[in-house]
Amino acid sequence: MTNTLIGYARCSTDKQDLTAQRRALIELGVPEDRIYTDHGLTGRNRDRPGLAQALAAVRAGETLVVPKLDRLARSVPDARAIADELEKRGVSLALGKQVYDPNDPMGRMFFNILATFAEFESDLIRLRTREGMKIARDKGKLRGKPPKLSDLQQRELLKMHATGEYSISDLGKLFKVSRPTVYRTIRRGGL
Repeated sequence: MTNTLIGYARCSTDKQDLTAQRRALIELGVPEDRIYTDHGLTGRNRDRPGLAQALAAVRAGETLVVPKLDRLARSVPDARAIADELEKRGVSLALGKQVYDPNDPMGRMFFNILATFAEFESDLIRLRTREGMKIARDKGKLRGKPPKLSDLQQRELLKMHATGEYSISDLGKLFKVSRPTVYRTIRRGGL
């Protein structure tokens, strides 16, 4: 690795902690004040302030250090784009202790395999989350937002609408809800 090291760490949720990643970067020789972080942002989102700062801070001849590739990116195209951008600028990329060499065919293949696994892992997490939400919804434990109007208010709104004497705007003002809420209530009531 070159003398100047810039570190980047990321965790996807606010409940996760960056301590282990920070410690790993410090053990790899990155000064504490040269570590940039993103907290609560996924690797699929390229719009990350900490990543932008790290990329802006690293200069030609320096090295961007990430504890693992999946902290940098969660898709093959994004990982490839970041690595290519760094290569064009003359910046090295270290994945843990391993410096990625884009000119080495084995290094390039290894990088692509790691990026594929990071993307696969991200896809699995999303799939498990969707499955878990479906199970919770089926058990009645995941319901979404509660209706803005009580059952009594909904019945009253439907009766008033059925008279034809009230416009959608009138009903919205009377019940202190938006027009889309009035439309949803009518649509649900007309099942």
